[in-house]
Amino acid sequence: MSETCPILTLAQVNASVPADDHAAQAGERVRTGYPIPLVDIHTVDGDMADTARDGKSPGEIVVRAPWLTQGYLHNPEASEGLWDGGYLHTGDIGTLDAAGCLQVTDRLKDVVKTGGEWVSSLDLESIISQHPAVSESAVIGVKDDKWGERPMALVVLKPGQRASAEDIQRHVQRFADDGVVSRYAVPDQVRFVESLTRTSVGKINKMALRQQFAA
Repeated sequence: MSETCPILTLAQVNASVPADDHAAQAGERVRTGYPIPLVDIHTVDGDMADTARDGKSPGEIVVRAPWLTQGYLHNPEASEGLWDGGYLHTGDIGTLDAAGCLQVTDRLKDVVKTGGEWVSSLDLESIISQHPAVSESAVIGVKDDKWGERPMALVVLKPGQRASAEDIQRHVQRFADDGVVSRYAVPDQVRFVESLTRTSVGKINKMALRQQFAA
């Protein structure tokens, strides 16, 4: 982050992981990493209470370090929100394990808040994209009177491939049955689209997708 100038963590392989266990080595290397010296990282809920350090319980990533930005130029209101509670709010969602290793799982603005749980849109997109007929996908939260929000999957199929909404839901349900994602993650709605709106730098524009499909 530009606000962190820019480093907070480094991924490194624990010495206890065997050098010939390539799967375990890869799993260590792709995590966000351990805080570097002088960095204090927490994952917190909406009341700034720490979430469990079990590698599974998500929370907003907040941080303190000597080199972080103090605020935004000519924007005292945003600066106050940035440091609410005495920690810099990154706007990212992540988990911490017992050893203090961080894994970023989503952006706070993109996570789907449903049934009292946070469902990572990135995790759900990764699962949906593993379906053999899917080229790419985006997941957004849509308002729901009972659950607050529910995930909607926007799916682009590969050329010449077919799939139904039920096919995609059953695919996600298998991952939920295995405990990979919450049962709340199975999307109520699946829409097939020709393409996904992108920003000027090629990222999926979820703000535009929410305006288009979740309004």
